[in-house]
Amino acid sequence: MTAPNVVLLCVDEWRGDALSSAGHPHVETPHLDELARGGVRFSRAYSATPTCVPARVALFTGQSQEAHGRVGYEEGVPFDVAHPVTLQGEFRRAGYQTQAIGKMHVWPERSRSGFDDVILHDGFLHHVRRNRRQEFASFDDYVPWLRRQPGMTMDADYFDHGIDCNSVVARPWDKPESTHPTQWVGTMTTEWLHRRDPTRPFFLYLSFHRPHPPYDPPQWAFDQYLALPPYERTLGDWEDDWDEFRKDGDHKAAIGDLPDKVVHRARAGYYGLMAQIDLQINRIRETLVDFGVLDDTIIAFTSDHGEMMGDHRMFRKAVPYEGSAHVPLIIADTATRDDTSRGAVVDHVVELRDVMPTLLDLAGLPIPEGADGVSLAPAMRGDLTPPRDWLHGEHAYWNQSLQWVTDGRVKYVWGSAKGVEQLFDLTRDPGELRNLARLPEHSELRDLWRGRLVEALTGREEGFVTDGDLVTGRPVVTMLAPVRERLAGSR
Repeated sequence: MTAPNVVLLCVDEWRGDALSSAGHPHVETPHLDELARGGVRFSRAYSATPTCVPARVALFTGQSQEAHGRVGYEEGVPFDVAHPVTLQGEFRRAGYQTQAIGKMHVWPERSRSGFDDVILHDGFLHHVRRNRRQEFASFDDYVPWLRRQPGMTMDADYFDHGIDCNSVVARPWDKPESTHPTQWVGTMTTEWLHRRDPTRPFFLYLSFHRPHPPYDPPQWAFDQYLALPPYERTLGDWEDDWDEFRKDGDHKAAIGDLPDKVVHRARAGYYGLMAQIDLQINRIRETLVDFGVLDDTIIAFTSDHGEMMGDHRMFRKAVPYEGSAHVPLIIADTATRDDTSRGAVVDHVVELRDVMPTLLDLAGLPIPEGADGVSLAPAMRGDLTPPRDWLHGEHAYWNQSLQWVTDGRVKYVWGSAKGVEQLFDLTRDPGELRNLARLPEHSELRDLWRGRLVEALTGREEGFVTDGDLVTGRPVVTMLAPVRERLAGSR
């Protein structure tokens, strides 16, 4: 058998429950559902460090945060020095043509990080725009392309409509749909397939900036979800744990009260972007058919993290809750023609670090020694042995480290600043509304999961564990010692 092609579709900020195949009450994703019917959907997939930068490090390196060292959101870290072994680099080493189209979120922005080439649009990178102002060609391929399109001016910009990339303000796209960044990824993919080397297999990383804000889908997609029943906020019994971080009325706040009608429009924009992406994924899939390569191609779909979208009066990501940390993961192994598990739903707890070893394994390539993710290929072939019993996740946020452990059925959360403890039964309470950690009758379960977090944090440089117990008030870092040492050694 010839080496299969591999396409990794990565979206930004897509919640794990936001698929119609997952039973979402409103979102319609017919083409992703089709992909799931032809492959395997992992219903308990997580992003252990749920923001853009560390999540993509896990995706590219196949490593846990303890191994790759990124436990917070930090820009300006030389990617190739900090993370020299990557998924794309391994495919390239095996003779694959490797191409990225869309969002990379590495530094320097033009770093190829193992790809033969990158066609780049990271979205609204504030620090780059401020430092280089309007020199888009040095850090972005989309805006120069946009300005060449019929009817566009020489100063056209994706920010012309004024919606910020971390705002819940929503409105339809202000230009022809063909110029939207989501459709641009599909267009660039078609153009690249014409130019690819037909003598080599390819690894293609297609990375959509949306449904990350700005919430600016085409008018049809916005209207489709604006007609939903009015949004009504639901709160649990524990949100006051984080009251000190509330910014009520702030459209960019991570936590705070907003009028329900504002969140209703944000939800319409968010879901509308998903509808547009679903169509572009179908466009890409049918283009692979046109080029005669679909039957020789493995396709995977995932997201770097989710979006709270008003759950618990929270927005954005980085927090341990399901809206933020639970992500979609679908893998369709069409290339190996293994029909045993087509359409299966696997409920093992898996993580973004598992994507790298899985794709390499399915392609028949060795997994790098430093990767501590687990190949999910056995599960795709009917082996229901869980790759792990439970997962440890974390993120530096709200002036502390937010720590959590879960098996996809129970979740324990700990805040390092003041020792906030939360325990959720995800089976009975998927919305995480009832904090069981406060109830004496659940003390044994709480202690079990607290012990697992102690196990995960024992020996960490921050000193989160002393004498077998969690310690509050410790200094928080965003990069662990191994990656700091690699960076220091490069200077």
